[in-house]
Amino acid sequence: MSESEHDIHDVVGVGFGPSNLSLAIALEEQRTEAPESRISSLFLERQAAFGWHRNMLLPSTTMQISFLKDLATFRNPTSSFSFIAFLHASGRLLQFVNNQDFFPTRKEFHQYLDWAQARVAHRVSYGSEVRSIRLAPDAAPERPVLELEVADTAGRGSRTVLARNVVISTGLVPSMPEGVSRDERVWHSSEFLEKYRTMDPRELRRVAVAGAGQSAAEIVRFLYDELPHAQVHAIVPAYGYPISDDSPFANQVFNPEAVDDYYFGSDRTRDTFWRYHRNTNYSVVDEDVIKGLYQRWYDDEIQGVKRLEFINLTRVAGVKRVGTETRVSLQEGPGAEIRDLNVDALVCATGYAAMNPSGLLGELDRLCLRDESGRYRMERDYRIATAPELRCGIYLQGGTEHSHGLASSLLSNIALRSGEIIDSIVARRADQDAQGPVLAEFGG
Repeated sequence: MSESEHDIHDVVGVGFGPSNLSLAIALEEQRTEAPESRISSLFLERQAAFGWHRNMLLPSTTMQISFLKDLATFRNPTSSFSFIAFLHASGRLLQFVNNQDFFPTRKEFHQYLDWAQARVAHRVSYGSEVRSIRLAPDAAPERPVLELEVADTAGRGSRTVLARNVVISTGLVPSMPEGVSRDERVWHSSEFLEKYRTMDPRELRRVAVAGAGQSAAEIVRFLYDELPHAQVHAIVPAYGYPISDDSPFANQVFNPEAVDDYYFGSDRTRDTFWRYHRNTNYSVVDEDVIKGLYQRWYDDEIQGVKRLEFINLTRVAGVKRVGTETRVSLQEGPGAEIRDLNVDALVCATGYAAMNPSGLLGELDRLCLRDESGRYRMERDYRIATAPELRCGIYLQGGTEHSHGLASSLLSNIALRSGEIIDSIVARRADQDAQGPVLAEFGG
């Protein structure tokens, strides 16, 4: 670390996925472009090393956004952290162009993320889990400080990190069907490859995948191709997989202007937004994946094989172990009769719950303002609106769909969002400096 963790950092990032990686890159470039407004920073990540959806890096899976929607390009088209810069550094720029595809594979995009994080790793403390955030008791009132309790995940104790602002981006929380718990035979899609690799494929004779979105369809395809001896059951709550709308006009919902339209719009505008555009991202599947699965099913029909079964309009109502088998209870609609399906493994690609930082914030949470639905009141700059006595900035990268719309949890706008957060921190620091002397040391 080039900066001591006992210093007061202008900003500390909690979590280091793509969103805060993009923020770290923006800060790195800001140090060069505007050294007079230099922002000191530190990022804390509980994982021992960088990783993004590692358990869904399946063969042939591609990104659902253009390579130009990378960590930096929309904020700074000349950035050395762009996906194009990565391709050039990797010696693959011409080959990528010749491939004539806007959508890199997920594996290649993960390589890009890893390449980028390695260049800012001196700002990151891996294996560091933030347990709580509170106001530092000894800070001067005119220059308040946040105190983060940080545990070493390798068991080497804990320490305190000080910050003027925090940017929380701890990611989504895996969601399981009600009453269903994970075990060695019941997995969430977020742990799929890790769990799958612990199994002897010959023991997987009957497998089931629950869910209606992209991850569910990709896992069904993977299991069908990898286990030619197995029956694969796709448990879909809809009548087949809903198709994603990635048409040019629909994709405008991910434009930066759409964030303003949503944030400053009326309740009716926001309701209309979700009603019309939810199918651009939530519980939908790319058309080529749907067609590929149907083609596999149809080829089996021609051959008189029943290896791929789609169980439509059905949800998982419960799971129990019977000997070495996993018995999945299925319900076709409310009030319908329950039937059982015995499988060797069940994968629940049943989505995620939004990030909720209230546990981290502890007593600070009562100083965070809420709307009439009990959700955080968010400023346009992604900062939680707070009571006057909490003058430190608490920013969220995630968990702001209610205020900033569909793109607030997606990769599409992370470059611009990072720039907006930095602009906010710089402006707020300037305001505070104008109101009183800058205190260089903790406690003044």
